[in-house]
Amino acid sequence: MADTKTTPGLSYSPAMDDKTHEQTYRGFVRFVEIGTGVVLCWVLALAVGGIREAWLLAIFGVFLSGAAGAAGALLPAIGWKGPLVVGIFLFLYLAFA
Repeated sequence: MADTKTTPGLSYSPAMDDKTHEQTYRGFVRFVEIGTGVVLCWVLALAVGGIREAWLLAIFGVFLSGAAGAAGALLPAIGWKGPLVVGIFLFLYLAFA
């Protein structure tokens, strides 16, 4: 059976890595925001290809959303807004073309 006793004097203190934990959490949330935006763009691109039969535009939308997601990951000022712009253009094409 595993020993669950800890070594005396080596207890975990929540304040010990508070800054690192906060940075990790913010990075994870940022990754999830950008990733969700890119995946929604892919779904819209598939809808554009399937409904409007504009497959070249759909492929371009997938590549553009990937580039926007990469730019958002590298530049904190852009963040999730890059994939959002691509998603808006894909949605407008889907709705009005």
